[in-house]
Amino acid sequence: IPTLVDLAMKSALADRTVSHITFPVDLQESNPESTPWEGGLGVARRPESSASYLGTPGVPAAEALRQAAGVLNEGERIVVLAGAGALGAGAEVLEVAELLAGPIVKTLPGKASVPDAHPLVAGGIGLLGTRPSEDAMEQCDTLLMVGTNFPYTRFLPEDARVVQIDREPKRIGNRLDVESALPGDAKQTLSALAPLLNRRADRSFLEQTQAAIQRWRQDMRSLEDPNRTPIAPQYLMGVVDRLADDDAVLCADSGTVATWAARHFEIRGDRAFYLSSNLASMACAVPYANAIQVAYPGRQCLAFVGDGGFAMLMAEFMTAVRNELPVKVIVNNNGSLGQILWEQMSLGYPEMGVRFERPLSFAPWAEACGGLGIRVEDPSEVEPAVGRALAHPGPALVDVVVNPDEPPMPAKVTYDQARGFVESFLRGQPRRAAIASTLFRDKITKLG
Repeated sequence: IPTLVDLAMKSALADRTVSHITFPVDLQESNPESTPWEGGLGVARRPESSASYLGTPGVPAAEALRQAAGVLNEGERIVVLAGAGALGAGAEVLEVAELLAGPIVKTLPGKASVPDAHPLVAGGIGLLGTRPSEDAMEQCDTLLMVGTNFPYTRFLPEDARVVQIDREPKRIGNRLDVESALPGDAKQTLSALAPLLNRRADRSFLEQTQAAIQRWRQDMRSLEDPNRTPIAPQYLMGVVDRLADDDAVLCADSGTVATWAARHFEIRGDRAFYLSSNLASMACAVPYANAIQVAYPGRQCLAFVGDGGFAMLMAEFMTAVRNELPVKVIVNNNGSLGQILWEQMSLGYPEMGVRFERPLSFAPWAEACGGLGIRVEDPSEVEPAVGRALAHPGPALVDVVVNPDEPPMPAKVTYDQARGFVESFLRGQPRRAAIASTLFRDKITKLG
């Protein structure tokens, strides 16, 4: 209830409007001793006015900028978390991160905000993120959030001082206790903030993260092995990454394909990246690619989809053919609802209803629609097939049969996850026992 009141007050003061609170009985019956943080605009139950935080449109007030700069200048281990609101503000994000000697961690919707290979970039966050990013988050004492409402708070630092930039004032303080609120446009706010920051002389925290990210990238490259049979999905995504244009737009569907895209599609040049980032709705990638191709007819628009997601909206390929949209669809065909499969296993349940008894072949469908369809079952065929599809002047689909047992591993495996996987194997997955032994034996032994 205090959290709802705080959010209602922030909304009313930020939007200069009326807020109405409705809450169900389960909240009325919850623990009355809960003490949520009072973040955001510095208002709600506090006596201060929001006027000191809101400056001209797009830029916070000078007092708020000075306060934020003070917090950041005092930090010793600073991380910059860039979200979708940082898209279009990449140069400013890099400038501020360089001054603060702070590694940049990116949410998945913010993946295209800065280049993946830049020395300041530590990679993604969350289950699809990188180990160096997770380590940096755990060790930081100060966090600068830029245009993000990242909801998975267990991946955010517990005790860090937080500065948050967001163009929607009522989002500030939703996830963490924010010490300094900067309601404004990311690009304009960072430009106004940078002159107030001192260049940090101690670069050891950044250098530690940079060494870790080099090791992580080597690990990821080792998974893109063209000799693995069945075909490794990481290799498939690696081929797409190498052959795609530097201004390509990749639309990733929901499921394990999001993991491969997040870790093996490099943001470079003017590349863009889109996916369903809130509720992970399936089957979004092809309609996304179609719409973006209409908006940007000169750019290469790719859809990276699973067989489950593509089967839900196959007619979208027909839409591409009928409208002469040269989208390229890459199907990661593992004969299953892969993400649900691995979620079941991580929770300790035996798999149920996630495998397709009669795996589909999508290349004939593409041909029937009037597009190019290619079926790939051997690793040596992947690169020629993807190259042929990308060179095709019209809609093309490459249906690639990949390893159905390739696990979308989190950056760090917790003891509970490892135990869940093993329990799942023991409850009816004997053919994957070798995988469990390889992946989790050392983890379980170490953690008891």
